[in-house]
Amino acid sequence: MASSTAEGVRTTMSEDEVRTWIAENVNLEDFVDKKVLMVVPDATRTAPLPLLFDTLHKLLKPKVETLDVIFALGTHPPMSETQMCDLLGISEKERQRLFFQLGLYNHEWDRDEALTQLGVLTEDDTYEISNGLMREEVPVKINKRVLNYDMLFVVGPVFPHEVVGFSGGNKYFFPGISGPEVLNFFHWLGALITNASIIGVKDTPVRRVVDKAASLIPCERRAMTFVVAPDASLYGMAYGTPEEAWHAASDISSEVHIKWQDKQFKQVLSCCPLMYDELWVAGKCMYKLEPVVADGGELIIYAPHLTEISITHGELIREIGYHVRDYFVKQPDRFSHIPRGVLAHSTHVRGGGTYEDGVEKPRVQVTLASQIPPEICAEINLGYRDPDTIDVESFANREDEGILLVRKAGEHLYRTR
Repeated sequence: MASSTAEGVRTTMSEDEVRTWIAENVNLEDFVDKKVLMVVPDATRTAPLPLLFDTLHKLLKPKVETLDVIFALGTHPPMSETQMCDLLGISEKERQRLFFQLGLYNHEWDRDEALTQLGVLTEDDTYEISNGLMREEVPVKINKRVLNYDMLFVVGPVFPHEVVGFSGGNKYFFPGISGPEVLNFFHWLGALITNASIIGVKDTPVRRVVDKAASLIPCERRAMTFVVAPDASLYGMAYGTPEEAWHAASDISSEVHIKWQDKQFKQVLSCCPLMYDELWVAGKCMYKLEPVVADGGELIIYAPHLTEISITHGELIREIGYHVRDYFVKQPDRFSHIPRGVLAHSTHVRGGGTYEDGVEKPRVQVTLASQIPPEICAEINLGYRDPDTIDVESFANREDEGILLVRKAGEHLYRTR
């Protein structure tokens, strides 16, 4: 783990410290003579993947029979091979020579022929895990490539997460490389519990769904988890089973990724980083800040680079718009044809509120300042502001006035004490 200063502030690790930690803590005997599929995040997570992949590849390649990589896209758009190599730090020349045998794979969540069914979560399973909120049988499907390997090796960060509490660990299998059934089930379960109640909480019903589904995987599972600072350096790392490694990393994440505030704010400018290139992922700029927006306040997602709602789900989102949870719960027949993962995303971006007698009252105003035009913002039930009218610095250092500026939103969780 990274060291802490005398004042208790956790410091980050140097690159040499990261390489040393991996060499001393990743048990290479776990991988000897095995076919290994490494499961890594896509570009929507801050992570020093070139450093980590380079170190692991040098250590594992002499030990394993096979080493390939799959990107845990969930339902995110597929990546080109160039994008995959860039994310791993592999140059074009290295791809042709040093890494020519390395398999690089996108997950294909929406192609049933690319999936295999491991089993089911029974009605009794889902009723018990959800504390009675849901009762249904859920097929557990995963990318069928896993059946070609002896070991699945997750290498990914842990952050507070709006659906599962903290990301990472077995979440890289479900929904990272899973079929849509489990994904839709547990995203809707998270929506029923609500973002504000689940985010930054370790033991959640959704985490139990993810772990239960992962227990059906027939391969060995290991994970190297890590906790990332805004500059992509690491606060700490853990290795073990996905459950063990996630447990240790989520404790560090809860220490460094939750920013405690003394009060709520009437206006928050939430600056969207470039890695969030569509609203589907830029919604994190709302999820992580909703708890510190006062009733009746405004959260502005400032994303001047953003042009897309969602490449994968945009048409469905434009059909339903962004609404509070009870807007969907109280009109189930109207939205029965919409995947519940899409409904869940809608409620997370819109935040808390009520729907009574046909009248929706969101708790806060969500305003989008992006290249998505005002008429589409109105269509999807979000406010609009021209990003050119926003001077970011004019929001700085105004906490006493009830105004908060967050320069890189989406990964740190803000809560009131």
